[in-house]
Amino acid sequence: MGRHRIAVAAGLLPLILVLAACSGAATSAPATQAASQAAPPSTAASTAPSTTTSEAPSAATTGATVEAKTVGALGTKLVAGSNGMTVYTFTKDVKDSGKSNCTGGCLETWPALTVDAGGTPTGGAGVTGTLATITREDNGALQVTYNGLPLYFFKNDKAAGDLNGVYENWITVKP
Repeated sequence: MGRHRIAVAAGLLPLILVLAACSGAATSAPATQAASQAAPPSTAASTAPSTTTSEAPSAATTGATVEAKTVGALGTKLVAGSNGMTVYTFTKDVKDSGKSNCTGGCLETWPALTVDAGGTPTGGAGVTGTLATITREDNGALQVTYNGLPLYFFKNDKAAGDLNGVYENWITVKP
């Protein structure tokens, strides 16, 4: 019986860590952390938008930053055009504020969807809202926004269509 309780507690540890990282007050990322979050090399041409993901698989880019796709049982949601990964918004971000409230450890768990410096986000078929960017205060990256809210990935989504990032304060995005 004791081993069963330990196994259950160990299985809950990743969830507890994610909730702890995202439920506290926002903190600034140290300079060394921001440098370590640089975008991986893009498979797209240098003028096309790219995405910064944490351990997300790469796929050929469609030229669109986000697309509207059917994602599991949740229906049509926004996904990254470069790899089909689900994108999320953080309920603690304030619409049209021009800033992200996900920094530090939160940003490690929820990497920002970004475009290259000078890039402009574009929407694929079915994307009806307004795409824009904000300049992140912690690392200067251009984070993509949709209808005024910053977009993020979830680091434990490993394949296109994964929905592992549906947690308290994190929601998928309707086109």
